[in-house]
Amino acid sequence: MKYIVPHTRWLKRSLTGVLTSALLLGCFHLPGKVGAEPAAPEPNQAAKSLDQLSRTEILESRKSLYAKISKATNIPWYRIAAIDQYERTLTKAHPKDRKHPERLTGILITEPAWSGVFNPELNDHNPRSISIFDGYGRDGSGDGRADPDNDLDVLYSMADYLQRYGKSQEDFNIAMWEYYHNSRSVQRIEQFSKLYEKFGTLDLSGHAFPLPISSSYSYRSTWGSGRSWGGYRIHEGTDIFANYGVPVRSTCYGVVELKGWNPFGGWRIGIRDLDNHYHYYAHLQGFEKSIKQGDIVTPGQTIGWVGSSGYGKPGTQGKFPPHLHYGIYRDSGLVEWSFDPYPSLRRWEMEERKALKQKKGSS
Repeated sequence: MKYIVPHTRWLKRSLTGVLTSALLLGCFHLPGKVGAEPAAPEPNQAAKSLDQLSRTEILESRKSLYAKISKATNIPWYRIAAIDQYERTLTKAHPKDRKHPERLTGILITEPAWSGVFNPELNDHNPRSISIFDGYGRDGSGDGRADPDNDLDVLYSMADYLQRYGKSQEDFNIAMWEYYHNSRSVQRIEQFSKLYEKFGTLDLSGHAFPLPISSSYSYRSTWGSGRSWGGYRIHEGTDIFANYGVPVRSTCYGVVELKGWNPFGGWRIGIRDLDNHYHYYAHLQGFEKSIKQGDIVTPGQTIGWVGSSGYGKPGTQGKFPPHLHYGIYRDSGLVEWSFDPYPSLRRWEMEERKALKQKKGSS
């Protein structure tokens, strides 16, 4: 299985083993029992195609959609946005398996889950018959159709599902567990929701170089080179050499996912961003005291200091020159894999130098 397979209690009660296997192979999203439907939002105006919109316009349009669904269902916009963004990251990781027509939203609900498993009309767009067959599809745009490729219909269908579980954070987490049956998915969506709620915007794409540009440092592309301590393995990051005590900064908006000791990385900290990337900072001399697991961080915020910890039991120092090991991992839904951070580091470094130069020129 290449990516997450959502389940629900209804699936367990209703399907035989053979049918269950068929559904799993299709990665279908199956809803629970449909209750009374909340009022749908008003129909939306015809929108420009995505290739005609700027990034800012796309984000504003998405936020407007989330707000409409939130108003109609009382589900907080940031929870709807978090699910939509998480699904978008899954599609980026599996573009062939999750291919769908281009639209503003990222949530993918496939057949027969949308129409209902036992619905004789596989591509049913009638909300009433879909409801009879326990399908997921709802009419969110007010046009009398439940279209799995309509942004409002898709978001409204997800919000309708969430309403069955309640409004608390615990209710939301339970709903996500029943939908994905994957603790990683629940954690990611909770993290995304936390970020959106904190900042009140979808535009959280800013980045910073992990060390102050004004400090003395050096680095080159070392991702994929061999390492031997603890057994042969590849180097899953870029080493940025600097003196002891140079501040280490968050490169992104994110949530602190891990903090502590690792035999390989020494004192290390891991931060999750909205692209579902895990930013790994290792061999630290120590952490910023105020930083704790679950905290929200921003680009350029100090999280620790350059050191030479690692390659042994807790507290081991000095087995190599002081440096920051910086890595990025992409989450595919079930597993994570590293990719070369060097191009991103170079881009962030140049962007920050350019911004500083412009700031000096305007002062």
